[in-house]
Amino acid sequence: MPLDFAGVCAPFSSLSTPAQAGVLSRLYQEDAAQEVLGAAIRWDFRGRIALVSSFGAESAALLHMVAKIDPTTPVLFLETGMLFPETLSYQQALAARFGLTDLRLISADMDEVSTQDSGGLLHRNDPDACCALRKTRPLQHALGQFDAWITGRKRGQSSTRSDLDLFESDAAGRVKLNPLADWSAQDVATYMTANDLPPHPLVASGYPSIGCAPCTTPVKPGEDPRAGRWRGREKIECGIHVDNGRIIRTPREKAAPMDGA
Repeated sequence: MPLDFAGVCAPFSSLSTPAQAGVLSRLYQEDAAQEVLGAAIRWDFRGRIALVSSFGAESAALLHMVAKIDPTTPVLFLETGMLFPETLSYQQALAARFGLTDLRLISADMDEVSTQDSGGLLHRNDPDACCALRKTRPLQHALGQFDAWITGRKRGQSSTRSDLDLFESDAAGRVKLNPLADWSAQDVATYMTANDLPPHPLVASGYPSIGCAPCTTPVKPGEDPRAGRWRGREKIECGIHVDNGRIIRTPREKAAPMDGA
């Protein structure tokens, strides 16, 4: 059901985005992922929220949840031009199966690509610049019309995500919702099995995290699930959750207080 923010804290709309994220995290902290998603899509950010999905190893679960709530929810898919063919096929299959009616393929500006990476080798020399060109800037442009966005990030995916909160604020002042923040890989697997959801074709080949083909390798047993991303480099995030080298996050200890707390 929709939230009534009256009396919860100072007028909600007057709070900064980090403060709003803190309030929302505390209000929804005991709710199931589907309930949080339903409230965000149907009421709290109705018509102003999008799901950003990589259609990767664990994406089917969240896509399925969103489709059940409202299949017209905008889904933003970054088509970098360097994805695995299996990812592109998987994206088409899931979109058709779930009846997603507002799937938006987000790509880099071709003039920028021709200027900055005419040979298609930027990922070898400067992967940060390649991600900025093909992911970060295109996504920021696409998110310009939204006040909030949904991600599939989870605390157990890597050390950089271990303190992930349910709601955050991004560098542009939007609210970012991580409904599966406390889900484990087993939780995702259980949900996918219960709902008969097809796995990404590359999962069986040892890819628990799947990005662009040139920068993704299989992961060995016992490794961090994201160890195959940019292997051999210090880089651990593509950049869409990073601002000036800093992972954007609203720390729990800075969440806005509620009356009586």
